Amino acid sequence: MDFPSFLTSLATSFIIFVVLMLLFTWLSRKPGNAEVYYSNRILKGMNPVEGGYMTRSPFAWIREAMSSSETDIINMSGVDTAVYFVFLGTALGIFVFSALVLLPVLLPVAATDHSIRAVSTTSNGTFTQLDKLSMGHVGNSGVRLWAFIVATYWVSIVAYFFLWRAYKHVTELRAKALMSPEVRADQFAILVRDIPSASNGQSKKEQVDSFFREIYPDTFYRSMVVTDNKKVNKIYEELEGYKKKLARAEAMYAESQETNPDALKPSHKTGLLGIIGEKVDSIEFYNDKIKELIHQLEAEQKVTLKEKQQSSAALVFFNSRVAAASASQNIHAPIVDTWTVIDAPEPRQLIWTNLSKKFYERIIRQYVAYAVVFLTIFFYMIPIGFISALTTLDNLMKLLPFLKPVVKQKAIKTVLEAYLPQLALILFLALLPKFLLFLSRSEGIPSESHVTRAASGKYFYFSVLNVFIGVTLGGTLFTTFKSIEHDPNSIFRVLAESLPQNATFFLTFVALKFFVGYGLELSRIIPLIIFHLKKKYLCKTEAEIKEAWAPGDLGYATRFPGDMLTMTIVLCYSVIAPIIIPFGVVYFGLGWLLLRNQALKVYVPSFESYGRMWPHIHTRMLATLILYQVTMCGYFGVKKFKATPVLFPLPIFSLIFAFICQKKFRRFFVSPALEVVSHELKEVPNMEIVFRSFIPPCLSAGKSDEHQFEDALSHASKTGSSTV
Repeated sequence: MDFPSFLTSLATSFIIFVVLMLLFTWLSRKPGNAEVYYSNRILKGMNPVEGGYMTRSPFAWIREAMSSSETDIINMSGVDTAVYFVFLGTALGIFVFSALVLLPVLLPVAATDHSIRAVSTTSNGTFTQLDKLSMGHVGNSGVRLWAFIVATYWVSIVAYFFLWRAYKHVTELRAKALMSPEVRADQFAILVRDIPSASNGQSKKEQVDSFFREIYPDTFYRSMVVTDNKKVNKIYEELEGYKKKLARAEAMYAESQETNPDALKPSHKTGLLGIIGEKVDSIEFYNDKIKELIHQLEAEQKVTLKEKQQSSAALVFFNSRVAAASASQNIHAPIVDTWTVIDAPEPRQLIWTNLSKKFYERIIRQYVAYAVVFLTIFFYMIPIGFISALTTLDNLMKLLPFLKPVVKQKAIKTVLEAYLPQLALILFLALLPKFLLFLSRSEGIPSESHVTRAASGKYFYFSVLNVFIGVTLGGTLFTTFKSIEHDPNSIFRVLAESLPQNATFFLTFVALKFFVGYGLELSRIIPLIIFHLKKKYLCKTEAEIKEAWAPGDLGYATRFPGDMLTMTIVLCYSVIAPIIIPFGVVYFGLGWLLLRNQALKVYVPSFESYGRMWPHIHTRMLATLILYQVTMCGYFGVKKFKATPVLFPLPIFSLIFAFICQKKFRRFFVSPALEVVSHELKEVPNMEIVFRSFIPPCLSAGKSDEHQFEDALSHASKTGSSTV
């Protein structure tokens, strides 16, 4: 890629972003699109746009996003979302303060060095204009390299400062949230796993009650034993499905009567996919099915609550959140694999199918999941390496000769040269997240937030090892395989030199992510099209329409790793090719602005963990910093600079910094501090409401005589799919 092609790619990305932003300002002001662009506000019962749609300034969202406070973010989207913006602000601060030294110092130092002529390049082609602004343009000896040594230390010091400041701030955010006077059900409960077999003919509930009542005689309230709800939940889901079908059939009939009072009632065939079998009146058929399933549900509820309580897990409730917090941190038995206790997650995020998995089963599952992730990373590196090599135009034309007439068109060639490798990589990575979420869930993790954190970690390390390192080395190894074959020792030189050679690939990759990626995020073109298609052709009831525009959350499992990959790229190239730093500043600055708008108006959090994601983010940011420091040690070593050992203490400093942060802050993110939860509540908690918030719909729905379930319900758990 030459310099004009690079500028063309940037200009094209910028134009796409401007077009998408203008589309957003136009589409978001139309009343019919409010559900897509103001989902969060609508669900909270707020006016989507104060002052009306058409009277607003088209760029008012920028002012609103910038003027919003952290409290506004927490009120609209929760503490976890606020923590995400702490991460964006931390990354932005690191790059801005690094740029204050690196850009005015390193760029002139590199540009004015005439000791070499285009020996080391920042691209695989003829990108000589940017070569002059990189470390590759500086000779292998001389005082100029000391500027890069100092710059390496400066970036590290700035990172330490902002990471420490962020950890302290997130700790304060978590403390403030947990000491809230509002009554939250999860703060009065603990999750107990690995309950041993009962003795003396005790039921599981009697065993749990007697155990905790003896230890906490004054604060123990009640227990809820996890039951096998597989069958009752199947009936419940079938019942809910028929209720939706009935509502749809009634809506269709009402709609047809508006145009034709003599219209027939909707009908369908009862066989496969409604295309074979007996033809029946849909409304009558669904009504009969609902009545039948209600009777089945009530019968199965009684069976489940009385006979399916032999689980090794339970929820235990206390009438004081201090007692619950204290219990979640204590060891309750001398044997580690019995009476395992943690603080209970929110009812909505418990993964009930995982709760009854035994102690050693969870450990084995975890190691198996790690092994699968390792194999996935290893085998994905092969195709990603080939993608980075084969998606160059020269290799593509050799592989597919029939493309030559099209590719040789100047305009097409410029666009493909700029975007083809990056688009191929982004599409390839889109296939991975669901698989990693499945792996994390299979470990036996008890909550959705924990699964998200686990999947996020796997995705981050996958991205770094395969995208950053894999792409960097893949293209180099493909083009220099013969030289390595003749001289195996040259592999170390090739690997070190491959970093600056791929700088332009990553420059374009980052630009594509923030211009096109954030443009699509803001405009929400794809969700808008899908919503209107569903609304016009598929949705017949209000519930179906609401389901069509339901926005979901920010997608932490993939968003964090994607941002961390960008941070890794920019950080590792910050000293080698300082021109990449402005790209990092724009990426995180634009992300902070655009996603603030989305958090305030669009996305709805699916869980709240009160910032528990932060220690994992902090660890990965430090891992990125250590990778940067090791990279710089290796690159200075390749240049054979005698002062290279000066950099060797940096990774050690980072490890010491990580150790100090872990000892000082991390424990509070594992268990709630008693000082925090000891603050007074604004009202005395209704423990029956707290308890019943954990009861599953499949065990509480369809009962006409609630009191008859009172005793049995104390054995139940809130689940739609809980199994023993």
